[in-house]
Amino acid sequence: MTPPPTSRPTPGGGPLAGVRVVELAGIGPGPFAAMVLADLGADVVRVDRPGGAGLGIDSAYDLTNRNKRSVLIDLKADDGPAAVLDLVERADVLVEGYRPGVAERLGIGPDDCLARNPRLVYGRMTGWGQEGPLADRAGHDIGYIAVTGTLGMIGRADEAPAVPANLVGDYAGGSLYLVIGILAALRHAGTEGGTGQVVDAAVVDGAAHLTTMIHAMMAAGGWQDRRGTNLLDGGCPFYGCYETADGQYMAVGALEQRFYAEFIRLLGIADEVPSRKDFDRWPELRAAVAARFKQRTRAEWTEVFEGSDACVAPVLSLREAPEHPHLAARGTFVRHGGITQPAPAPRFSATPGAVRTGPALPGADAVSVARDWGLPTAGEAPAADR
Repeated sequence: MTPPPTSRPTPGGGPLAGVRVVELAGIGPGPFAAMVLADLGADVVRVDRPGGAGLGIDSAYDLTNRNKRSVLIDLKADDGPAAVLDLVERADVLVEGYRPGVAERLGIGPDDCLARNPRLVYGRMTGWGQEGPLADRAGHDIGYIAVTGTLGMIGRADEAPAVPANLVGDYAGGSLYLVIGILAALRHAGTEGGTGQVVDAAVVDGAAHLTTMIHAMMAAGGWQDRRGTNLLDGGCPFYGCYETADGQYMAVGALEQRFYAEFIRLLGIADEVPSRKDFDRWPELRAAVAARFKQRTRAEWTEVFEGSDACVAPVLSLREAPEHPHLAARGTFVRHGGITQPAPAPRFSATPGAVRTGPALPGADAVSVARDWGLPTAGEAPAADR
């Protein structure tokens, strides 16, 4: 397959226009966090290393590197750390996702960077955090959300926990918390007398933080510490997914009484089911809802609930989602460089973000970065690789 065309990355608009970010190439939540900053208009320069980041993904399709520029620096070479520090001196933010101690051993840890640039926000992204018994252990998203209780609450009561891809841990509990921390630290650094600092973003911290409301409900007696038995985890017959006649699914979220009344009316079972407050008969209610959904296809049920406040939606695939009328009208997905992809979020009235460029190719932007950042040279890919 021929890679999609790419254009030379250039700094763009957005609320973070003028903010310079150095990203030390890695995998997982770090690159996604840097992509969010780039989508918001920051000039993100990714420091790639010879040989790639380790997953073997074709760089032309790695959308987490969109809106960025890339230089190629061997951090283990004699002049590698100095080249990074030259960038750091001119940057506002650094994003790093190594295991604890690795950046320090390379000579580009927080002390080295803050000595060169005292106003730098040094963002660290790890799974376990910079300290604690597991800090030096390898890990992935699924393990981080497992120990925080987050994974254990997702799925049916009679089945193994459902794995939510890497969205809950890596991206929600990791990337987005790193972005929040970076933006807050940037605000502090920009105040009178403000200084740079280290932001320690750990997936375990963020994933645990996401469950704050659930802990509150559990303390109040409104949540059982067992998955598939509660209001929001599929235990409730009017908050979950149901199979249709064609093997597809509809999602139901009719929590409030008025929405529930609309739901069972349009479903055609209003006169046949027990009260929703009769918890002992919830299995009977669930069976009635399931049986009714099996009588029509997803498309037919979508038409039935269209325009209603029953809080029912078709469960779409990744390929189907961009064609949903609401998402299409809002431009929630865009097509750039031959690839359909989610548009930047959130939206801004005065400083809108945009997908300006395709994925940065390793080392392709050495000349423009050196020019724009006032450097004599920057890491460049060998001619054969460009």
